[in-house]
Amino acid sequence: MKSELLITTNGFKDTWRAIEYGAWLAEAMHMKVTLLGVTEKLSEAQIDDHHPLEDIFASAVELFNQKGVEYSLEIQNGVAEQIVPEKANSGDYMTVVSPLGRPPLRRLLTGRSIRPLMERIKGPILYVPETRLPVKKMLISAGGLGYEVEAENLAFQVASASGAEVAILHVVPPTGPDYPTTREVRHHLSDLASTDTLLGNSLRNALDIAKNAGLSAKVIARLGNVVEEILAEIKEGNYDLVCMGSTYSAHTLRQYYTPNVTAEVAVAAHCPVLTARFKHE
Repeated sequence: MKSELLITTNGFKDTWRAIEYGAWLAEAMHMKVTLLGVTEKLSEAQIDDHHPLEDIFASAVELFNQKGVEYSLEIQNGVAEQIVPEKANSGDYMTVVSPLGRPPLRRLLTGRSIRPLMERIKGPILYVPETRLPVKKMLISAGGLGYEVEAENLAFQVASASGAEVAILHVVPPTGPDYPTTREVRHHLSDLASTDTLLGNSLRNALDIAKNAGLSAKVIARLGNVVEEILAEIKEGNYDLVCMGSTYSAHTLRQYYTPNVTAEVAVAAHCPVLTARFKHE
């Protein structure tokens, strides 16, 4: 993993989760860190005798020094949903973000900030709504269309660094075209990786990569609504990190008429979610 970590904060207390998780990842993966602070307009209730970024930056620097992480600091004025993507797209970054503390009415009207960030940021994003460290169990959601490949590669690198167990999940929708391949997949939920299908080949390849990396890995298949089944597996498996691909920039009509599964999971999951865009060759 050659990219640099871009850890972001607007001074909201819960963005410390991104800093803490990013510091752990930087230490484990030997990555450089840029800590980006966004100075936004504060409400009177938030204004103290000094800006909240001062305290959070001081604590972050102390943490980076403790972990021996190489870092740089940057502050920009503006709105985080605009500033963060601009900075993230200016270099080879993995962006680490946490909830920005938006008011409930704003979240109701415009949705959570992770949605526009996922739309605008081209590189990998690590969304940290809760801190789950150390990473012992990791879930990779494999959709079977190839969108997960970039996230899968990142996931195996993180798993190798942390020694995490890996589960590769595929959810089969309850309805869909009644093609021979589709019927075969539905009839082999317990042994999908053994099927001579595109999905089976993809799962076997992922298992081989994990095995060659010395990781413990298994395949899990579930039948039902994709978002609901992924969230159910996250809860039942008590995973520390979920890795998913993103259809953004996939250049297919599919992304316009189907739900953004990755965004839906990221908003609802109570653990960090690592997502990476699909890349065209």
